[in-house]
Amino acid sequence: MLKTKLLRKAENLLEKEKDQKRIERESTLNERAPPLKLSGLSVQELQELCKDLHHKIDIVDEARYDLSIKVERNDMEIQSLHQKIYELKGKMKRPKLKRVKKSADDVLGAMTDTKLMKTDFKANLKTVKKEEEKKEEVTDWRKNVEAMSGMEGRKKIFDAGQ
Repeated sequence: MLKTKLLRKAENLLEKEKDQKRIERESTLNERAPPLKLSGLSVQELQELCKDLHHKIDIVDEARYDLSIKVERNDMEIQSLHQKIYELKGKMKRPKLKRVKKSADDVLGAMTDTKLMKTDFKANLKTVKKEEEKKEEVTDWRKNVEAMSGMEGRKKIFDAGQ
């Protein structure tokens, strides 16, 4: 009996809440979008009204898009924070691994194949000979200053370049 009374009371409260939400919705719609008065308007006034409505629709769509992007970002941030908390607690779910049965021959074959691959890899490498780069002799510039000064020095540099 008490249970049925509580259920009836909850049902009445839900109905009142629905009615209140409906009334609030209607009042906000009337406030934000008053009913259009289209009678007695000329074609030009109707066009201006349409342009104004399109402008308002664009503004609302931009706001809706911005809010949806903001909500998505917040959802992603919440998800990453939940993941960090989960990792910090150390309760990571370990995937169940399937047991793979291998015979002793398969295991030995896999081990010997890797050794053969290593030796084959080293055997197939090409040897590359590096050409020695010609290095110019580095001499002390102070010893050669007097010999290279004047026109004779410039002639020597010119002759050496050819």
